[in-house]
Formats: sequence, structure tokens, C-alpha cells
Amino acid sequence: MSGAREIRVLVVEDDPVAADAHALYAGRVEGFRVVGVAHSRAAAVRLLDRTPVDLILLDLYLPDGHGLALLRALRAAGHGADVIAVTSARDLAVVREGVSLGVVQYVLKPFAFATLRDRLTRYAEFRGAAGEAAGQDEVDRALAALRAPHPATLPKGLSGPTLEAVTRTLREAPAGLTAAEAGAEVGISRITARRYLEHLVTEGRADRAPQYGQIGRPELQYRWRGNR
Repeated sequence: MSGAREIRVLVVEDDPVAADAHALYAGRVEGFRVVGVAHSRAAAVRLLDRTPVDLILLDLYLPDGHGLALLRALRAAGHGADVIAVTSARDLAVVREGVSLGVVQYVLKPFAFATLRDRLTRYAEFRGAAGEAAGQDEVDRALAALRAPHPATLPKGLSGPTLEAVTRTLREAPAGLTAAEAGAEVGISRITARRYLEHLVTEGRADRAPQYGQIGRPELQYRWRGNR
């Protein structure tokens, strides 16, 4: 995107930890600049009234209203910013309604940085298409950049549903968990749980530290970055 204007991003997410992570991720992608973070529908409206935004990373479950209600209000007010829904919502009726309101991509939580980077890169490619298409093939290629995401980028042997379960378990443990404790909660082995916990550490979403005070080799204690 050399020479192109940066794409200005607004993150709308009620969970402060998730909001910070999404803003950090988006800011790491070349050509994108986060210009604001809002934790509610009302805060998003106030920010949009005073700050130009090209793209909204929108959570659908907000404390003062559904994200699609916010999007309907923005469209009615003439805001034309594109939207990528970043959500745990899996209801396909909600997905269809979002598409009708201009949601260009969906990213399901939890996700790795590489997943969001892929969606943003594809969005930038779609947005950068200009001029008049020579024919149907060129139109199809432009749309394919947006609608045909790359395969999941989780490391080999890791699955999305299990990652989601481990992530949820860790977030719900303020004092942190060992791999054995996480495995027992999720119903997987200690070794498997450790692989998922190490993945969260690699992605910058969790921390680890030795747990001392017991006889023998200290265990590693994992803690969600927001639980500090």
C-alpha cells in the first residue's frame, strides 16, 4: 500500500481487554491506523461525529444496544464507513442482516493476529481497486479478494473450538491456571492444554510465569492478559 492513504480504523468493543487487543492487531497491519476505540454504541457515535473513519471493527454485543442497531443508525445518518464484524455471534440470520447493512467481513472470536491481518489485507486490496472493470472477470476478481478468505491460520494440530474453550477458561480464572488445571476444565490432556496456552502466549493474549512454593520443579502459571 505504498503511497496510498492510511485506512482509518475505529474499534467498537465493550470488553476493554479485547478492544486493546483488536486495536493492537489492526495497528500492526501496514496501511491501517487506529483512530479511536469505543466501548459502547453511544461512545462510537460521539467519536464518529468528530473523527473521520474508513473502517469500523464492530462487536455486535454492546452494553447499550446491538451492533447492527448502531450500524442502521449510522447508515440513516449518512455514515459510509465500511464494517468488519468482530464477534462471537454465529446466527446466520444476523450474518445476513449484517451483509444487507454493509458488513464486508466477519471475524469470529477468538482469533489469532494472522486471521485479522488476512481479512484487513484483503479488505485493503478490495478497497484499492479503482477505475472501470474491463469485464465480468475483473469484477469477480475484485469481489473474490473480499469474499474468499485464506484457510484458517492456526498452527497444525490446533482447532478453533478447543482454542475458544481454553481461551474462555483462562479468561474466567483471575488467578491464572496451570496447563493441568486448564486441561481438567476443558476436558483435554495437560500436554494438549499447554499447546493451546503457549499459542495464546505467542499471540500476546496471555502471560506465563513459574509457580513456586511447591516441592519439585515449579509449574508454569498462565494468566489472561486482562486478569492482572
